[in-house]
Amino acid sequence: MNKPLFHLALIGILFVSALTQAQQVIPLWDGKPPFTKKSIPKDKLGNGGRITQVSVPELTVYFPEKGTGNQMAILICPGGGYGILAIQHEGHEVAQWYSKRGYVAAVLKYRLPHEELLHQAWEVPLVDAKQGIKRIRVHAKEWGIDQDKVGVLGFSAGGHLAASVSVHGETAKGKELSS
Repeated sequence: MNKPLFHLALIGILFVSALTQAQQVIPLWDGKPPFTKKSIPKDKLGNGGRITQVSVPELTVYFPEKGTGNQMAILICPGGGYGILAIQHEGHEVAQWYSKRGYVAAVLKYRLPHEELLHQAWEVPLVDAKQGIKRIRVHAKEWGIDQDKVGVLGFSAGGHLAASVSVHGETAKGKELSS
């Protein structure tokens, strides 16, 4: 098989695979996210499709097949040393794995702490993670989950973020953050 035909077939397979798993992308914030100093028009990508700057923080939510849900959700924080987001293999692939096991799995595309783009840059990933949990809880009834059964996991810097939101997170049901 020649290379262009192989690449086209591979893209087709990946596209069909993505379609078999229901997903929804929702913005984390209504309007301009807090602490924004300067916006960028679109995400900036580095090598391997890793995100180096986030234009719009959001959740990509993967749903289990109808009738297989376990009423639990998980927020997934990709790693990357707070310099990139390794969002494919530490985000979307993990979310697909969890959704096949009955979870509503949400990949957090959080803003990275770039001083030129954000005020209080080092607080921003935590604020975005808190908002991610709140968004999941706000949609709990619609998505068929128990709002008290929302977990969080992360890899590398995303693991640090997951631990941070676990101990510095919002109050019960996240009442102080924007819905």
